[in-house]
Amino acid sequence: MAAVELLLKRGARVRAMDERPLSPEEQAKFDAVGVRVLPQLPENIDTQRGAPDIIVLSPAVPYDLPMLVAARARGIPVIGEIEIASYFLKGPVIGITGSNGKTTTTALTGHLLKQCGIACQVGGNIGKPMTSIVDSSDECQWNVIELSSFQLESIDRFRAQIAACLNVTPDHLDRHYTFEGYASAKSRLFETQRTGDFAVLNYRDPTCRAYASRTKAEVYWFSSSEKVPRGVWMNGHELWFDGGPFLNRSRIKLRGMHNVENVMAAALMAWLAGATWEGIASAAESFPGVEHRLEFVRDVEGIAYYNDSKATNVDATLKAIDAFPEPLWIILGGKDKGSDYTPLAAPLQHRARAVLLIGAEPPYAHAAAPLITAALQDAVPLVNCGTLASAVKYAREHAAAGDVVLLAPACASFDQFENFEQRGNTFKQLVAGLF
Repeated sequence: MAAVELLLKRGARVRAMDERPLSPEEQAKFDAVGVRVLPQLPENIDTQRGAPDIIVLSPAVPYDLPMLVAARARGIPVIGEIEIASYFLKGPVIGITGSNGKTTTTALTGHLLKQCGIACQVGGNIGKPMTSIVDSSDECQWNVIELSSFQLESIDRFRAQIAACLNVTPDHLDRHYTFEGYASAKSRLFETQRTGDFAVLNYRDPTCRAYASRTKAEVYWFSSSEKVPRGVWMNGHELWFDGGPFLNRSRIKLRGMHNVENVMAAALMAWLAGATWEGIASAAESFPGVEHRLEFVRDVEGIAYYNDSKATNVDATLKAIDAFPEPLWIILGGKDKGSDYTPLAAPLQHRARAVLLIGAEPPYAHAAAPLITAALQDAVPLVNCGTLASAVKYAREHAAAGDVVLLAPACASFDQFENFEQRGNTFKQLVAGLF
């Protein structure tokens, strides 16, 4: 809808397609701007009005749909919402990708810049579509954009003056098929950079390190375990840059070493955009975190409840587990994305009281619960709860003071919820009702 509105403002003739019927509320929005929404069928690409000059994809639409492959073969450009927005966006871009931590780091980078008096706006995968922030863009204002692999696979001219990749671990294999395809989609962020731009990369991640050879940008590194050739690293409990410390880890409110790395990346990007290290350190201390990311919900008789609904892949869940030394009741399950759940076995064997399984079950084709059961059945007690409400109820009845109940599902939410936000909000509502 945001892309439709942008294109109409720029004088384009627009028609839309969708795989599913629209809700009355959605239909009303399109009716209000005079745009027809056709079924997503090959014959509707060409209509009596002729073939389109360009096809713009919502991020959720696979780039390799047969009708889109056929359209490209006929010379019709197929681009994403990010690409079309970049044609009209004013001002420099900070682009942030990675398998985990994108939202936190994007929000944090925006926070650092604003606290340091540097004009910016935040958008992309974080909530506001990039097409919806074009009108508020300005030549003297940074655009801090969260970017997923879905958005990056179809870019061509989109360019980030400062680009960062936080980490790359297997995810969205149901969409990209192989890890190499997934990593290649993310690499597009660096391949479109030019001489004079900057790339910020995780020194500990081999895929991120490989991106350094695929960009013309000047590379800066961050690492939580070793000194880097140029960039930010951790020395004891201090974050260092250029031979000296600028921030003690104790001043960072966010849980987990992965969030320390997110702070490192955001600090580097803010500095490259003009912030001072003194200002960065002060601003980092005041950042509270983002919703649905290791979000503390409530303490009930000594049992702490945390919402990490945005942990939609195995690596994100591993990072969440690592953030808690306390005994865990962890809620896993949802829509499988082609993931391998066996890496969860070892840490949960030592840290979890039990795994509480949620999500649709077979014959639903993408049910994750049976796959998680097969991967973890010899490592940790498993309780098949089915619904989030049942999982919260079970945890309340069995957890003891000092335990942590953690929603970190390692799966997509689309089997039982509209998105991870709805799943997280439902969890918070359920916890709020406990007594």
